[in-house]
Amino acid sequence: MSEDIRRLFEAEEAEPAPKRARLAWALTGSGHDFLPCLELMRRIGEMDVFLSKAAAEVIWMYTRERRPFPPEIRLIRDTSASAAPVGRFYKGWYHTLVVAPATSNTVAKCVFGISDNLVTNVFAQAGKCRIPVIVYACDTKPVHITMAPDREVVVHPRAVDLENTARLRRFERTTVVESLEELERALFARLEEVARGGRAQ
Repeated sequence: MSEDIRRLFEAEEAEPAPKRARLAWALTGSGHDFLPCLELMRRIGEMDVFLSKAAAEVIWMYTRERRPFPPEIRLIRDTSASAAPVGRFYKGWYHTLVVAPATSNTVAKCVFGISDNLVTNVFAQAGKCRIPVIVYACDTKPVHITMAPDREVVVHPRAVDLENTARLRRFERTTVVESLEELERALFARLEEVARGGRAQ
């Protein structure tokens, strides 16, 4: 085992478990409602954020902030080929996974069972651990307006993108939402359910 890999696994093992199951949030490289999603995350506070390499780039593009999250949000970066941090799902660290916003690439990989990066691995492991997932899919209608870093743009999702979103809706314990408002409703309903003692669906 190389020294870098050894240090990675030692750091993972040393990470303290949360006192209670918490929210996991996976960020992809989509710019659609990216800033409102960041604001929602700040409002909620305590959570673990699984940050894809693309999301790390997009955060800088949209915010120019080096540290966009408060200290109670733990960042888990995509730094290992084996996506070592997903083992936390098997340890009962999380009650819910949110993937928001989710690119068409992420949705397609999730639908076809491809887990070749941190975010798609997290989605796969949440499913295998029967943990409810909320996905804010970006491509849900034939035309929509979204914010690029410097301006509004009109996006025309392809038929395959819309088909993949429809397929994802059929996944067990997976809620697909189409807007920030739907995301907030689904998420706060789930957090209320967890507060009442409903860890899993």
